[in-house]
Amino acid sequence: MKKLTCTLLALSLALSLAGCGATADTTSEAASSTAADSAASSEAAAESTAAESTADSTAADSDLAYIKDKGQMVIGYTVYAPMNYTDDEGNFTGFDTELATAVCEKLGVEPVFQEINWETKVVELDAKTIDCIWNGMTLTDDIMANTACTQPYAKNAQVIVMKKDASYTGTADLVGASIAYEAGSAGQDTIEADENLSQGDLIPKTVQADCLPEVEAGSCQACVLDLTLANAMIGEGTSYADLEIKDELNVEEYGVAFRKGSDAAEAVNAAFDELKADGTMQSLADKYNLELAD
Repeated sequence: MKKLTCTLLALSLALSLAGCGATADTTSEAASSTAADSAASSEAAAESTAAESTADSTAADSDLAYIKDKGQMVIGYTVYAPMNYTDDEGNFTGFDTELATAVCEKLGVEPVFQEINWETKVVELDAKTIDCIWNGMTLTDDIMANTACTQPYAKNAQVIVMKKDASYTGTADLVGASIAYEAGSAGQDTIEADENLSQGDLIPKTVQADCLPEVEAGSCQACVLDLTLANAMIGEGTSYADLEIKDELNVEEYGVAFRKGSDAAEAVNAAFDELKADGTMQSLADKYNLELAD
């Protein structure tokens, strides 16, 4: 009897151990399966997050997308006839004003014109205070190196403006003379590059148009500014009838500047091509007495 009891106990113990082994194996398999599912889920989530991150990065890198998401293009300008100015009826207008408005319409955004200090224009651009500089801006080497520029759209030159009765035969006549110019402009670059003008008593102004009263009042003997502005603001029928262009120093071209690396410049180029093709740009050039770039 004792022997039989021992045998039964041994069999019971064996069955118990076998059951435990099966449970352990099943638990192990379930755990492995859960771990695999979790890893797959984590991998899928990581891939999704990476894709979203890439998309967000691409959107963030696109200046055009940034402008379109806002629904507006903030355009930096200074008061400068015939590019951006207020007419006698109180309307804000000009060649650049009308052209920018037409381009924004094609891009599906609203133009917002914001007056800036021309000397710090690139700083404001990089800080995203404005989205572009669009104001009869000469495409200088410095501007093209530090921004993304459009193709040229209009021609210009730097000119010397003096009183009609002033004697002038060349820039050598202005050595030591008082010369007004717009700080940070192509006019300043022209003065600094000329061995005679650079020896003048140079008077910087914040806005080009502010140079003309200085010459009119006699506090400056001459000023250097854009041909387009001079054509619009001096001579018969203007407030500066006794001023005239004495010399044309160099030929330039105007363009629009966006942030360095911006893809918005190419979008504006495409709009320019369309506006040239349908005659809009030529019509504006005729209206404001400008010559389009080739």
